[in-house]
Parts: sequence; C-alpha cells; structure tokens
Amino acid sequence: MFVFAAHPHDILSFAEIERVSRSDDGSLKGFQRHQVASHIRDIRDYLSRDDALLPNAVIVAFIDGVTIENLSDEVAEVTITMQGDKKPGFVVDGQQRLTALSGIDKPDFQVFVSALVCRDYNELRQQFVLINNTRPLPKTLIYELLPNVEGLPERFTQRKFSARIVDLLNFTRGSSLHGEIRQHTNPAGVISDTAVQRLIMNSASDGAIRDLVQYDDRDERAFRLVSEFFHAVANVYKPAWAGMTPRFSRLRHGAGIVSMGFVMDHLYSAEGATERKQFEPGLRLLASYTAWTGGQWPLETWDTRPWNGIQNTPSDIDQLTRYLVSSIKKALRKSRRIDNE
Repeated sequence: MFVFAAHPHDILSFAEIERVSRSDDGSLKGFQRHQVASHIRDIRDYLSRDDALLPNAVIVAFIDGVTIENLSDEVAEVTITMQGDKKPGFVVDGQQRLTALSGIDKPDFQVFVSALVCRDYNELRQQFVLINNTRPLPKTLIYELLPNVEGLPERFTQRKFSARIVDLLNFTRGSSLHGEIRQHTNPAGVISDTAVQRLIMNSASDGAIRDLVQYDDRDERAFRLVSEFFHAVANVYKPAWAGMTPRFSRLRHGAGIVSMGFVMDHLYSAEGATERKQFEPGLRLLASYTAWTGGQWPLETWDTRPWNGIQNTPSDIDQLTRYLVSSIKKALRKSRRIDNE
C-alpha cells in the first residue's frame, strides 16, 4: 500500500470507475454504484469554493500495471504502466468525488490517493466490500450537528433551519415538546425528530412559518408558533397525547405529527391562530373526526383504516393530511353557520 497526491484528471487517466452491471450471460461485472447526480452536484458546489478542502483520500486498487521501487525508508518511486486504452487502476472509494472534481477547473487542486496492490480481481472486490461496508453516521446525529455547522451545501439550508427549531423545541424549558423529541443526545424522546423537522420545512415552504422567516428573530417566532400549537394539541387531545408513544397513539406518530402541521397552518391562515388559546377551538372541532387511539379513519369513501392502520409512508401521510385538512375546513364552516343562525 502506498499514498501519494495527484490531480483528479491524472487519477482518472490511469484508474477506471468500473460500474456494476451484468453481461449478456448474466455474470456480474464491476462493483461501483451508478452516479448520484445530486450528490455529485453538492460536492462540486462545495469544491468550487476557494476555501474548499478534501481531506478524504480516494482509494485506488491495482492488480497489475504498477511497480514500486523503494528509494528510502519513507519514499518510493511508483511507475504506472498503461496498456493501450486499458487503465490498470480501479477506483474503490471516492468515485463521486472524482466525478465532481473532473468538472471543476482547478489546475493546482490535488487529492490524496491511497493505493493498494491486490493479488487478483477477487481480492480487489473483497477490499471494495470491506471498505464500503462501514456503518454510516446516524441521521439523528447529522441533523443535530447541522445548526452548529457553517458553509454547508445549499441542500442543507432548509434542514439546518428546521434542526435549529427542533433543538429549541426539545431543550427549551416551557416548550410543549421539551424532552419529547428523540435525538442523538436525547434517546429517551418518543417523537421522531425527522417528523418535526418535516413539519417545520413544510410550513416554511408553504405555510405559517413562511410568513415568519422574513423577520430577524425568525427562529424564536417559528419556535413559539410550533410550541404554542402543540400546547393546544396536548390540552385538547390529552388522552391521546400525555405519556403516549407512537405505537399506542397515531397523534404521536410520525404521520400524525407531519399531518397536524398542515392543520396548524390552516388554523393560522383561516383563524389567525398563533397562540394555544387560539388554536384550541379549532382543534376541539376537529376532535370528532379523529381516531388517534381507537376507531376508524374514513380517509376516502373507498378507504377506511383502523386507527393504527396509518403508517409513516408518504402516501399515508398525504392521505391523512388531506383528510384532516378537509375535516377542519368542514368543521369550521359548520361552526360559522351555527354562529350565524
């Protein structure tokens, strides 16, 4: 094994990114996954910056076509021999980084390469499996770190904002969700952090929080709105909320949390609700339409589900959201008609 620095174009001139595929007879060829365009774009956006760093080494393996001559105890001379158009090296790790760098005009930008010489193709594949079989960092840890990290790619912007609000909701005393959200540093929480983040991102995109992000104290305003809403939820739906887990109450389930975010947005736009006392009347009107801990969800005329038949899938969340929003609209219209009689 040896280590050196090289320009990405030079690496790609002697190392192949051999993507996994099948031959005509069904035999497996290659080992690398296909390109992930969004991942490559994010890497390229970051590496285009003047302050970009790439400490992660690209790993290249050789079976033949390379000779090593020791010049001293710490330095060796490596000769890579090309055979026509056939490249002797294989990229084992770092193909997305190399692909991203190949589209950037940085003539002096070099990356570290860790290279190893394998006995045969089987050992090369073995190294690929071992190197790429490391356990990824938990999403909960990544999302919890986001609020304290600057200079991240654009795709993290919304997630970073929502992660800040989740931190405030989970660790601010007096918050309706204080200690309730499951995070890497709060494994005892029972409400999914990604569900609360999704609620915040949805609202910031097209709901109540969208009106709040224009202010300098947007974080505090968004935190207060969500906290006040769930104070109202806890008061109105106490049996389905207090001490319950997602297994026993769909109100505390990811699908329920995300869907109720749209109810929050509707009560904000239709009723001007921003505080718990303003949210509570609408939530009481909605109560008779819900089946958080028992009964049936009449989601569609053709689709009635048992209370725990709602799953944390995009289609189920979408159906539950449509049902709850249409129900709150119906309940509010009915209430206004009664008031006008």
